[in-house]
This record gives sequence, C-alpha cells and structure tokens, in this order.
Amino acid sequence: MNTAVDIWVYLAEAPLLWLTLTLAAYVLADRLSALAGRHPLANPVVIAIALVITALALTRTPFETYFEGAQFVHFLLGPATVALAVPMIENWPRVRANALPIGLALLAGSATAVVSAVGVAALLGADKVILASIAPKSVTTPIAMGIASELGGIPTLAAVLVILTGILGAVVVTPLMDAVGIRDYAARGFAVGVASHGVGTARAFQVDPLAGTFAGLAMGLNGIVTALLVPVVLRWF
Repeated sequence: MNTAVDIWVYLAEAPLLWLTLTLAAYVLADRLSALAGRHPLANPVVIAIALVITALALTRTPFETYFEGAQFVHFLLGPATVALAVPMIENWPRVRANALPIGLALLAGSATAVVSAVGVAALLGADKVILASIAPKSVTTPIAMGIASELGGIPTLAAVLVILTGILGAVVVTPLMDAVGIRDYAARGFAVGVASHGVGTARAFQVDPLAGTFAGLAMGLNGIVTALLVPVVLRWF
C-alpha cells in the first residue's frame, strides 16, 4: 500500500500524467459515444469532462496541478482552430455563392446570442461584471476570455459559460434541426457554429463534413462580429 502511495505521489508531480489522463479520457469518451451511435446526449466532450473531474476529485488534485500537463492540449486549440480553414477552402465555391445569406445569418445569430444572454441576465439582476462575462458566451474560449477581460468581466467565468454553451448546443442541435425540418447541412452547421463555437463545430463534423465546414466558418466569423458587438450592447445596460 505504501509503495502504491509513493508511486502515485511521484506521478502526480509529473505534468505528463495529466496530459495522458486528458487524452485517455477523451479517447474513452469518444469510444463510448461511438458505441451509443453518436447519440446527441452521448457527447464525448461531456463524458471526458466528467471523467477528468471525477479523477481530480478522487485524487484531490488542484486545478493548477492538473493544468501543468493539460496546458499542452490547451495550446493546440489555436492550431486546431486555424486548421478549420482547410475544409472551408475545399468548399470555397459554395461559401462564396452563399455570401449574402451567410452575412445576414451571421449578424442575426451574433446579435441574438449577445442580446438574449445579456438581456435575461440583466432582468435577473446581474451586475455589469457578470454581464460582461456572459455576453461573449457563444464565441470560442480564447476570444471570449479576451473580450470579458477588456470589458471588466471575469475571464474564467466567461470560459465556463462558453463551455456550457458549447455543450448545450452540441447536444440539442441535431434533434432541434430535425424537429424544425432544416435538412441543409450547410445551414445546420452554420447555425451551430454561430451558437456553440468549437464544441458545436466538433459535433457538426461528426454529423457531416459539409456541416462541419460551415460550422467552422461561422465560429471564426462570429468571433470577429461578437468582439465588435458586445461593447455596443453593454452600453444599453
């Protein structure tokens, strides 16, 4: 027993342990999702988060220690986001042909995401710090944290809200689109990309490559529009 404890103490000090844990949790989560037929509720991100949280809770490992290893995965978010340009270029003729509806949908989606979130929070009595943190919830985490920080919000709270928004969008997008009768994968992907950033985009690629392409496009464009829109909207509250 003492030997096992000594080994654990040694491993817990090594950043590689937490990187391995993160990757293993996602591989297992993705496998479980596949076994469930990629059901919306069997989202690999949700499952992986639950596995990692359970492991950290059982070992009483602080987040700072965990992040020493997980930061390598965090670093790869940037290159992974840039890599979304590859399928967009492959489908560039279709993207260019739909420039007008894409622009209109982007403006409508971005405005709705910001105004609805800030409006509901303000009605419930949230202060300006919370409003600045919740406003960028539908853009990818690095952009949301930057926006929140610049406007006096709490970057870590913004990150949590972004993740929750992405998970919710990834879970509901397929049944919601089926229910309202939207069959065009480009439209479905663009909608989830605007509303649910990277997590929704990952789900879109699981469903259809074209949906993933337009989701990635929407995620990138929405980051720009939201950064310009949030300061204007917050002046109203």
